[in-house]
Amino acid sequence: MSSFIKSETEGSVLKITLNRPDKFNSFNREMALELQSALDRAQIDKSIRAVFLTGEGKAFCAGQDLSEAMDKSGPGIERIVREHYNPIILKIRNVEKPVVCAVNGVAAGAGANIALACDVVVAASSVAFIQAFSKIGLIPDSGGTFFLPRLIGFGKASALMMLGDKVSATDAEKMGMIYKVVNDEVLQTEALQIAKTLADMPTKGIGLTKKLLNQSMSSSLESQLKSEGDEQVTAAQSYDYNEGVNAFLEKRKPVFKGE
Repeated sequence: MSSFIKSETEGSVLKITLNRPDKFNSFNREMALELQSALDRAQIDKSIRAVFLTGEGKAFCAGQDLSEAMDKSGPGIERIVREHYNPIILKIRNVEKPVVCAVNGVAAGAGANIALACDVVVAASSVAFIQAFSKIGLIPDSGGTFFLPRLIGFGKASALMMLGDKVSATDAEKMGMIYKVVNDEVLQTEALQIAKTLADMPTKGIGLTKKLLNQSMSSSLESQLKSEGDEQVTAAQSYDYNEGVNAFLEKRKPVFKGE
């Protein structure tokens, strides 16, 4: 595998690391396609029950490599959005397993929005999130206009996208943009432990929860209640449900399989 993405398993967790540290992990085509492949592996491989995403070096991801975007022989903005970022966001949301993002450094542009598309986002205290698009005359992509208003509200999202302000990790946590902020030196350990905890949980049910959260973005209350009823029946037919109930009744620790 190319050095642009590092991928390894630790137990039931697939660790994916963006690996262009000399470019602050900004995306080129090769890196985007490799990340898509790693996410495909997470979906297909039944032994993988959680995904952990982070960056190598000082940055999490500075967004798009602008030299590629401006290269007349390069893919061009239309293909970059359609073939690079849109599939990445859809794969993060559609993989039926929890995705934990450890934001180790600046997350700007598409890098910020890829982080915000993940299920659990933990950031180092030194981190800043930046909707940098307006600074160069572009609009937020990678699901930014979809997720950010839902996370922090329309007015705050509008201002951050138009002004391109830096948001500290502490402020991001306070406004509900991310789950948690931790000291830099413990980020990898704490975020990976969250991924491992999730991987040991009944991930069949967690996957169904994620599916319902995705649907809730555009559902009416009535249709969402029906979907909850349908998926609860599916969950109740799973191995994990029966194991969880039996373990509770037998006063023992459950051993879930994600099935």
